[in-house]
Amino acid sequence: MEFSRDVKRYLENWRGEIDSIYLYTSLSRSEKNVDLAKVYAKLAVVEDRHAKFWEQKITEAGGKVPARHPRLRPRVLGFFGRRFGARFVLPTVMGLENADNASYGKQPESKHTSLPGDERSHMRMLKAISQNSPKGMAGGVLAKLEGRHRSIGGNALRAAVLGANDGLVSNLSLIMGIAGAALSGQTILVAGFAGLLAGAFSMAMGEWLSVQSSRELYTRQIQVEAQELAEAPQEEQEELALIYEAKGLPKKEAEKLAELLIKDEKNALNTLAREELGIDPDELGGSAWEAALMSFLLFSLGALIPLFPFLFFTGTRAIVLSAGSSAIALFLIGALITLLTGRNILFSGFRQMAIGLGAASLTYTIGRLVGVPIAG
Repeated sequence: MEFSRDVKRYLENWRGEIDSIYLYTSLSRSEKNVDLAKVYAKLAVVEDRHAKFWEQKITEAGGKVPARHPRLRPRVLGFFGRRFGARFVLPTVMGLENADNASYGKQPESKHTSLPGDERSHMRMLKAISQNSPKGMAGGVLAKLEGRHRSIGGNALRAAVLGANDGLVSNLSLIMGIAGAALSGQTILVAGFAGLLAGAFSMAMGEWLSVQSSRELYTRQIQVEAQELAEAPQEEQEELALIYEAKGLPKKEAEKLAELLIKDEKNALNTLAREELGIDPDELGGSAWEAALMSFLLFSLGALIPLFPFLFFTGTRAIVLSAGSSAIALFLIGALITLLTGRNILFSGFRQMAIGLGAASLTYTIGRLVGVPIAG
């Protein structure tokens, strides 16, 4: 029994390394910055060495090493990386690396090897990449420390998934409530499209207000920082040196770098905004109108799924098709969420389906109680 558990654990570690090799190779190919592409390629090489380590353990334990095929999650992440850029999936990749690091530190076979240290190094490397400007890490320490670009990949993916889910569940519940009350197919269509537009406009307005408020707050914070820089440049230089020293730079080098940056007022303000406030002055949290448009489209896309069957059918057939198509969509949304959580695809998919259909069943029951039996 102990023997089989060890082999199973070795195989799971090995599969994680194969996934990482595929993912880093994909990021290397999709990264436009040559220096960063080389970094991802080197990470893939290290993961290949880790995979060979576990292959040896599997063989020594009498197990059989399968063919090197990555699983679904890295394939999907690789697709998003190629489509939207490496930074889009970087937060999720960091989460996977962090899990590997925690796991290897507890396993006796890897505890006294370079594996845990390699994974910690990967985490530091990925964190440095995520905190630097999109132009990359070229130019030595100055370029590494000067930028603090906030990668929004994980948040963008989360917003996309949840936006579509909100539209789907809310409109499905609305439609099923009306259908339960046995109102006509035309009434369901009108109410469904009204719910779609009302929800989409509400989501868009809420997203616009959220992003615009953040932009205004960031602008105000930068203005205050500019005033402090003009009135007390020496104090700001000392603060900047302390920040770099806290990041691990030797004290003299931190002071020298802070002195160099503070001489250029515009560059100093940009650096202080990134390092002290955590704000990218070039983006200020992104475009409010772009965020609003994306929220509108994603909510509308989700809300259209349960409504679509009523364009062609009526009565019970339309209800069944609406519930069925929504169930499939809910499962797919749950599966996409696993890119963020790392949970089992089937578990997350069925959980999402159960919650969405549960809400729809409740509104349908309420509709039945206040309406009349459905005809059709």
